[in-house]
Amino acid sequence: MEYYKELRKYVGHSPLILPGSAVLIVNEKNEVLLQERELGVYGLPGGLMELGESLEDTARREVLEETGLHIGGLTLCHVYSGPDYYIENPNGDTFYAVTAVYKTKEYKGELAPDGIETLSLQFFNPNNLPSGLLPSYRTFIENELGV
Repeated sequence: MEYYKELRKYVGHSPLILPGSAVLIVNEKNEVLLQERELGVYGLPGGLMELGESLEDTARREVLEETGLHIGGLTLCHVYSGPDYYIENPNGDTFYAVTAVYKTKEYKGELAPDGIETLSLQFFNPNNLPSGLLPSYRTFIENELGV
C-alpha cells in the first residue's frame, strides 16, 4: 500500500507533508514531455515518495511507471514547498506538497502510457503549453526552462 494511504488511516483528512518528485524530460527540440492525466488535464511525470526511496529514486520509478521510459542523469532544478503548494483533494484529504523538480535530456525506451495515471504522452514546446496544464506544473516549466 502506498505510504500516504497508510498514514490516512491514522490522520483522516488532516494535512500531511508529502515529499515527491517531478521530472522535466526534454527532447532534442527542447520540448517537454507532458502526460495527460485525465481528459484535457496535463502534468509532468512524477509522484510521491515511498518509504526507503530517495527523491531521485522516486523520480525514476514514477517516470518508468507513467511513461515507460528509463531516464539517465538527473539535474535537480529546485525544491518547491510552502503555502502555495497546499492541496485539498475532492475527497477532503489535505496536504502540503514538497516537490523536487528534476530535469533530464537522457531517456530511452518507447512512450507507453499506463492507461491508469497516464492517458497519453506528448512533447510540447514550452512556449505553447496546453491550456489544461495544472498550475504548479506550469510554474515548474516556466521557472526551469526559462519560458
